[in-house]
Formats: sequence, C-alpha cells, structure tokens
Amino acid sequence: MEIIDTYSSALTSYDSSGFSFDRWKKYIDAALPGLFQTLIEDAKNAQCNEEFSDKYYLSVLNHVMQDQQQREFAHNSFLQATEDLERIIYERFGKSLDVSIVFYLGLCNGAGWVTEYRGKTAILLGIEKILELDWCHINDMRGLIYHELGHVYQKQYGTLKRDLDKNEDMFLWQLFTEGVAMCFEQIIVGDPEFYHQDKNGWRSWCDDYFKQIKSDFTKDLKTMSFADQRYFGDRVNYNGHGDVGYYLGCRFVRYILSDYDFDEIICFDIVKVKELFKRFIS
Repeated sequence: MEIIDTYSSALTSYDSSGFSFDRWKKYIDAALPGLFQTLIEDAKNAQCNEEFSDKYYLSVLNHVMQDQQQREFAHNSFLQATEDLERIIYERFGKSLDVSIVFYLGLCNGAGWVTEYRGKTAILLGIEKILELDWCHINDMRGLIYHELGHVYQKQYGTLKRDLDKNEDMFLWQLFTEGVAMCFEQIIVGDPEFYHQDKNGWRSWCDDYFKQIKSDFTKDLKTMSFADQRYFGDRVNYNGHGDVGYYLGCRFVRYILSDYDFDEIICFDIVKVKELFKRFIS
C-alpha cells in the first residue's frame, strides 16, 4: 500500500483570479505524471450530464482556496485515516491490498475513485469534492477511504468489473458492488449501521422509506439509463436525497451475507446476483 499526498503542491493550481486550468495541468503533470488524460476524459463524461458545467466546476474548485480551515482539516483527516492503514485492513480481513491512495486536486470527478495509474490500482481522493460534500471529519474520511478500499478488495480477490450488455444488468451490478464496498467499510469500522453518507438525517430517512426505495429501484431498473438514474451519486435526486443506491446496495448485500461469507460473494457473477436480488425484493 502506497500513500501519495499532493496537498503541498495542489494550491499552485490557483492564481490571483482563482483556479487556473493551465496551472492545474502543470501541477498534476508534476505530481502525478501521466494521470492528466484519464482525469480529462472522466470529466468530459461527467459533463454529458446537464448537472455538470464549467460554472459548477469553477465554483467547487474555487471553494478550496476560499476555506483554508476546512481544507487543512480535510488534509489532517487524510493523514490520520491513512496512518497504519495496511495493518488495520490485514487485521480485519487477513489480506493485504496492492494499491496507491492519492490525495489530489482533481476536476470534480468524485470524492473517491478507483482506477489504474501507472499499471497499478489507485484510489483517487478529490480534495474539492471532499470539501463540497463536507466529508472532512476523520470519521467521514475513514469511511470514504474504506469504501474505496472495498472496491479494491473485490477487484483483487474477486471480480469487480463484468462485461454486461444490458443497462438493467449494469445498474444491478453497480448496486451490488457499491453494497459490497459499503459493507467492507462497516466491517472495518466495526459498526454494521455505519454510513459515511449520513448527513442531515439521510440515514433515518432511508430507513423510513426503505420499502419504497426498494420498490422504486426495482421498477426503474427495466428502463434506467445513465442520463436518468437517480440512485448513484451526490448530485442525483431521489425524492430530494442523493446516494440512495448506496444505502439500498448495502441493505441488499447485508441480506446476502446472512447466507454467505464476504469472500464468497465478491466472486458472484450477474446470474447469481440476479437470483439473490429476486429473493431480496420478495
């Protein structure tokens, strides 16, 4: 496990007028050589959604410079959350993870993202999104990192990606893999009720509307597209709430774990997941 902290050079992305794309490119090329194109392509994909625009990006990125106390608080939480992390994972799961964890200034691509960097699995943690979501406290930061490590664990010891043709299968698989990552972080935290997304009554609301969420997701699944899905992401809206798919995915995987071990389920294929989802919704 490798920890890469670019915080000290990230602020060179700004000039007297605010965020500068040209200065950011110099920073990212120097701090993380070769990552620039991956970030740009992901940002372009995000901009296909009307919620994302240049105005949105600049607002989120400029907030980093406007709130020194919050950004330093987030950075300190990152340092604490990654301290002795490899030992903590090994104690809980008996396995080590080959991964780089990178604290960087991105293009609002996400607070956490598992991708490949220089031939190695990497977790990218976007400073600007962490500040926007107010996931700056140590508990929030740990939850975020543990969640992304859950994806890495499934990638290295099971199967994270599947070649699926139907949107229905792709979104069900996303529900499953996000649920796996949610349960992974709960296991490390030692609390099966822990959700790092729980802000402003989010968890209580999801508990109250669990049956409705399950019913709506099942109905939407047949026609769901990447343009209209309302379950995955902080900027989508399911009855006034974001990230509801993470809650439902966690409940789904918790249901599966009543009959299977964690290391078993991360090897399931879509056929098995479909079978178990039918049982779950009934």
